Amino acid sequence: MGTQETEVAEARNTREAIIGPVILFGPPGAGKGTQAKFIVDHFAIPQISTGDLLRENVAKGTELGVKARQIMNRGDLVPDELVCDMVAVRLTAEDCRRGFILDGFPRTVAQAKWLDTYLESKVFDILKEHRAPVVVSIVVGYNILLQRLTGRRSCPTCGRIYNVHFQPPQKPDTCDVDGAQLVTRKDDCEVVISERLKAYEQQTLPLAAYYGAQGRLREIDGDRSVEVVAAEALRAIEHGDHL
Repeated sequence: MGTQETEVAEARNTREAIIGPVILFGPPGAGKGTQAKFIVDHFAIPQISTGDLLRENVAKGTELGVKARQIMNRGDLVPDELVCDMVAVRLTAEDCRRGFILDGFPRTVAQAKWLDTYLESKVFDILKEHRAPVVVSIVVGYNILLQRLTGRRSCPTCGRIYNVHFQPPQKPDTCDVDGAQLVTRKDDCEVVISERLKAYEQQTLPLAAYYGAQGRLREIDGDRSVEVVAAEALRAIEHGDHL
């Protein structure tokens, strides 16, 4: 078999292999969305976002969505129990049989414990074979995150994203594509970002300790190129419990 045929066969095997559950977390600005796309494309497994699930259930008017809408209309947060019920329904879909990547879930240790219990009890209904979740945490220093987020600028016309520190436009505050004046999102001001990063740290530290104690946490240095981080994340998932 030639080199090209070997690569094609390996790619097919990767996209047909049992991957199991993958949990991905990282602070705002860590590049989690980009890495999730790499994982989805490489393994051909679905990305499941609790935010998307919530919006979808509300939009479709499902029983869970109606309950969620009533709670949100009161100005309250959707409780763990309802979020977990939505995740439980989604994981029974056929596209999850080989594995899936969870984005934004679990957010708390209580949700993590629920997920472990649910996967153990429903393994034959969800996955073709039992695999403990591989937890990938993208770690980036606080100062770098601030630079990535506060330096972000976007074109209101074409949507192109720049960063004044890492990927600046050729002409300051001007889009290279159409010459429009670049804008800064309200959420990208330092005060808002600092609060978001503090909230993430408070939320994530207990989760890191929980999965770390089980030997499932794979911390990856996110202060490197997108390709290097992706390669390490894919390797961590491929090796799973053998790391």
